[in-house]
Amino acid sequence: MAKRRHVFISHHHADDARVTSLTNMLRRNALEIRNSSIRAKPANAEKLRKGLIAERTLKRLLRMKMSWASTVVVVIGKNTHKRPWVNWEIEMANRLGKRIVGVYEHGGTENDIPPALDKYGDAVVAWNSKNIIGAIEGRCDPQETPTGVERGTRVGSRGCAA
Repeated sequence: MAKRRHVFISHHHADDARVTSLTNMLRRNALEIRNSSIRAKPANAEKLRKGLIAERTLKRLLRMKMSWASTVVVVIGKNTHKRPWVNWEIEMANRLGKRIVGVYEHGGTENDIPPALDKYGDAVVAWNSKNIIGAIEGRCDPQETPTGVERGTRVGSRGCAA
């Protein structure tokens, strides 16, 4: 039987397909993810793009969705570090006391890490189901490069290999 985790997946909307890939990969490895993040339907995505939804309304909705989750997972793509909403979500996760785990997309680089994730992240892992699950469950706190090699930038990080 698969374990279940309530998470909020922070991502750049252009990376929606990666969110689906991530949840599918974890499900195949016996971890069912219940994702509370916003994945806008096309009509709502258009309203967001045009700025027709008030910022305070969006922030309130994101806080409500995030408060339900035990962990915030940040999908790190090539433009994630440029997205102000992703940084805001990470900062809010920190204020709410959530575990924060970054996951590099395939082809990601260390330069892609959002500033708030570098500051508040509990773990940053490559696209590897074992390490992602270990980080989500809090069994390890690795700080990896996109290839899975330890970054060594944090004192006291616990790798997933042990």
